[in-house]
Amino acid sequence: MTLAADPPRSGKPVLAGTRALPQQIGVYVFVFTPLAALLAAIPLAVTVGFLGWVDVVIGVVFYAVTCLGITVGYHRYFTHGSFKANRGLKIALALAGSLAMQGPVIKWVADHRRHHAFSDKEGDPHSPWLFGTGPKALAKGFWHSHTGWLFDRDLTNEERFTPDLLRDTDLRRVDALFGLWSALTLLVPALLGGLLTWSWWGALTALFWAGLVRVALLHHVTWSINSICHIWGARPFAARDRSANVWWLALFSAGESWHNLHHADPTCARHGVQKGQVDLSAVAIRGFERLGWATAVRWPTTKRMERLAAD
Repeated sequence: MTLAADPPRSGKPVLAGTRALPQQIGVYVFVFTPLAALLAAIPLAVTVGFLGWVDVVIGVVFYAVTCLGITVGYHRYFTHGSFKANRGLKIALALAGSLAMQGPVIKWVADHRRHHAFSDKEGDPHSPWLFGTGPKALAKGFWHSHTGWLFDRDLTNEERFTPDLLRDTDLRRVDALFGLWSALTLLVPALLGGLLTWSWWGALTALFWAGLVRVALLHHVTWSINSICHIWGARPFAARDRSANVWWLALFSAGESWHNLHHADPTCARHGVQKGQVDLSAVAIRGFERLGWATAVRWPTTKRMERLAAD
């Protein structure tokens, strides 16, 4: 499969209609069910001891897998073509990203390529700057970029932004089974929790912590790249938008919060390019490269970084 390194340009419309009511209801369920679990997590943990080490271990493993599925798979590979992957790695990354419950792979990539095509301008699906620069406008923009944009019923035109993915039979199959992967991302942790503790209580707590709470945490880390990393932070590289680096999100986002370099050089496989900038996604890509699963990796060069540096 040949991936488009940048958003395709064509005469096709940006939007492709609106989301049907059942799909719209599904978005609300996918957003608010994990969020409700996240809001209940702290009082439950404090009052009834509703958390065990089995839940923590399963949750950390699933967070790592699904986070890298988004950052390495959905984002750096499928959206930007930062490297080439063999068929096994391609399918594994599509599955891992699907388990994050952030949307089917083709839709996610279409939205993100649209974001880059119009970053922080009219047409960007989730810029925090669409309503102005005053305090009230920016507060509205923060909500829109972090979560509110998900409820917009407009659909990004996949034929315009993801023709390469639509031609891939493997990805169309993974995309079509998104409901199944969403069920498995909750049921597999519950099954593991039940088997490891040999109890229904262990299954329930794993479903809650390693399933719902883990999904909600990753949701909000990912959405913080759209909101926080386009409002506050350092801008050492020249980008055409307001993308910024936010250091305290780097570990949780596997390096995605080194967002300024990413918008300055979208196809680069490493986002944290300066000294001390942890980028676990780049570490994973390096590992795939050494195993021979990833090739043609677009690593940063000193000359290119110097050219991109802000004055």
